[in-house]
Amino acid sequence: MDLSAHKEELLIDVERVIASKNPALLKYIPGFVVGFFKKLINQDEINKVIINNKDLKGVEFGEAVLKEFGATYSTIGLDNIPTEGRYIFAANHPLGGMDGIAFLCAVGQRFPSIKFPVNDILLNIKNLDNIFLPINKHGVRGGVHSRSAADLLNDAFASDGQVLFFPAGLVSRKQKGGIIKDLEWKKYFIKKAVQYRRDIVPVHIDGRNTELFYNLARWRKRLKIKSNFEMLLLPSEMFKQKGQNLTLRFGQPISWQEFANEKDATHSAEKVKEIVYGLPKKS
Repeated sequence: MDLSAHKEELLIDVERVIASKNPALLKYIPGFVVGFFKKLINQDEINKVIINNKDLKGVEFGEAVLKEFGATYSTIGLDNIPTEGRYIFAANHPLGGMDGIAFLCAVGQRFPSIKFPVNDILLNIKNLDNIFLPINKHGVRGGVHSRSAADLLNDAFASDGQVLFFPAGLVSRKQKGGIIKDLEWKKYFIKKAVQYRRDIVPVHIDGRNTELFYNLARWRKRLKIKSNFEMLLLPSEMFKQKGQNLTLRFGQPISWQEFANEKDATHSAEKVKEIVYGLPKKS
C-alpha cells in the first residue's frame, strides 16, 4: 500500500507530531533519526490499519482493529451492570493499546454512549474522536492540560453517558516479586465520582507486555531517568499481542456515596484498585 496517497489520513506521523510540538527542533533532527522512530513505533503498519478501516467510527472501528490483529475479548460480569446507571468504569492498564480498545468495545456494546479520556497522541485517531477526550498523564495528577479540555471532561461527567478511565495514567509495571501491576491510582476519578454522583464500576483486564518493556522501565528507573522512554515500545508491543484473547472482569458498581465522606481520596482510589485486582480471584 502506498501510504503517500493517504498522508492526511495517517494515524501517526512522527514528523507532524514533532512539528506541532517544536517546529524549530524538527529542522535539526537528522532524517535517519526520524526514520528510526518511525520504525520503532511501527508507523507504517499502524497507518495501514487505520486506512483499511477509515470509514468506520467508534466501537465499530475498535472491533475492526481487534480483528486486524486477530485479537478477541471476553467479558465476565458486564451483563450484571444495570443499563440505567451513570458510571465511571475504572480499570487497570496492563498493555497500553489493545486493552484500551477491548475496554471501549466491551463497554460500548452494552452502553451506546461512552467517553474515554486519553493522552494527546491517541487523539490523532480520528475514527475514535466521538469517544476519546483530551487528557494527559500530567492532567490526571495536576489538572487537565487546557481549559477547553476541562470543559469537555466536565460535560462528559455531567452527561448520561458512561465514562471509561485508567486511573493510573500509565501502563502497568513489573513490581516486587515479579507482579505486573499498576502504579499509584490517582484520586481524580474518585473526586469526579462524588462531584457528579457517579457510581464506580471496577474492571480488571488481563494481559502483560514483554520482558523487554518491563526491564527497560526498571533500568530507566535505576538510572534515575525521569522520561518514560519505554513508552516508545508500546506500539511494537501491540503487534506482539496479535491473536490474544483479553478477559475483562466487571465488578458490582460501588456507590459514589461510599466516598462522599472520605477525607483521603487517594486512599479511596487505592481501595478501588485493590478491588480491581481481586476480581480474578472471584471468577
